[in-house]
Amino acid sequence: MQETKTIDEYISSFPSDVQIILEHIRKTISETNPDLIETINYWVPTFKLNWKNIVHFWAFKKHISIFPWPEAIEHFSPKLSKYKISKWTIQFSLDKEIPYDLIWEIVRYKKP
Repeated sequence: MQETKTIDEYISSFPSDVQIILEHIRKTISETNPDLIETINYWVPTFKLNWKNIVHFWAFKKHISIFPWPEAIEHFSPKLSKYKISKWTIQFSLDKEIPYDLIWEIVRYKKP
């Protein structure tokens, strides 16, 4: 993977059909909180709030992963049963509809 300096640069490195999905994920995440700051961190698009990483997203050949807090994955695990998940990652297959509303909920989630 080639190192990128901006999210725009990262997204533009993918085929147009994947770019559309990545832009929609980016917009979905941005809409969760107007104070989120976009950056590249760990070579991937990242949104931060108060200097803390909130979520990363990364495109692969057959899926897109988001990397929210483990507590959010645990909290939403019933809604995530049809996706591949781990403690830190949720994978959304590129051959299925991306659940943008669920992504929004996950990023907005704050541990009680």
